[in-house]
Order: sequence, then structure tokens, then C-alpha cells
Amino acid sequence: MASIEETPLEARPAPESYEPGSEADFERLYRNSYRRILGTLITLVRDRATAEDCAQETYERAYRHWKDWRPNASAEAWLHRIAINVAISDRRYQRLRQAGEVVRRLGRPAPGPDPSVVAERSDVLKAMKKLPPKQAAALVLRHYHGYSNREIASALGVPEQTVASRLAAARKQLQAVLGQRS
Repeated sequence: MASIEETPLEARPAPESYEPGSEADFERLYRNSYRRILGTLITLVRDRATAEDCAQETYERAYRHWKDWRPNASAEAWLHRIAINVAISDRRYQRLRQAGEVVRRLGRPAPGPDPSVVAERSDVLKAMKKLPPKQAAALVLRHYHGYSNREIASALGVPEQTVASRLAAARKQLQAVLGQRS
């Protein structure tokens, strides 16, 4: 049996005519195109079972949008576009699933010390309790959360210069309390 590439153009059958939204035409399209769509998908996903799943997804998507199909392109070309998109999505999903399996295999990392417990026991926390609340807030946002002066200013609703002043005053007071003068 000659392939379509070997068949002269004059001998090829005319493309099927389908009516968008017609149940009977969709059934005919399905019967006429399934094997070629499946062949395309097997080539793309390299696994028959996955290709069959992708073919099912292709026809489900096509059926949902059958009434919207425009006959300015062949219905089978439209199906191939859907099938290729399904195959690409499937490969992306498979890669994500593989990454998830690796993470599950590795398991959760061992919990470290509870930051709140460490903070409660530290001399720095005891010294910070002696700071005015506005200075302490600026210090926490900078050194515990890593915020910039601009972010701190936004969070506290004050100008950046005020943040800089509060941070400088808080550092000076902490150094005095902790005895760590520079």
C-alpha cells in the first residue's frame, strides 16, 4: 500500500467535508482520523498507552470546541494541532511528576531549631526588649527579614530617612546594652 507521500496529488481523495457542531460529522471525523492522530501521538510521546490517553484527551477537547471549529482549515489539521498541544502538555506534566517523585523520595529535611525558641533565649532579644517599639520594629524588619530601608519605610508608613535614623539609634543602644562597642 502506497503512503500518502507516494500517491500522486490527482489520486488523493478530496478532504472530507464536515459541518461544525454536527454530532454525526464529529463521529465520522473521529472514525476517519483516529489512527493517524494516534500515530502522531505515539511518535511524540513514545509510549502507546500514554499516546492513547492523549488521543482521548485530544478528542474530548475537540468535541468541546467542535461547534467553534472553522472549516477554513481541514478538520484533521485542527485535530493534529490539538493533539500536539496535548502531547506537549503531557510531557510537561510528566517532567513535573518526575520532579515531585524525586522530592518525595528525598523526603522532608530534618527540622532545624525553632527560630522563635532561639530568639527567646538570645541575649539580643533581651536587649531588644529595652528598645523603643519603633526602633525594634525597624531592626527586626532589617535583620530578621532582610528588608531594605525603602521596604521598611513602606511597611511602617514613614520616610526612608526616619528608618535610617531608627536603625542607627537602635544599633547604638544595642551595642551599649550588649557591651559590643565598635
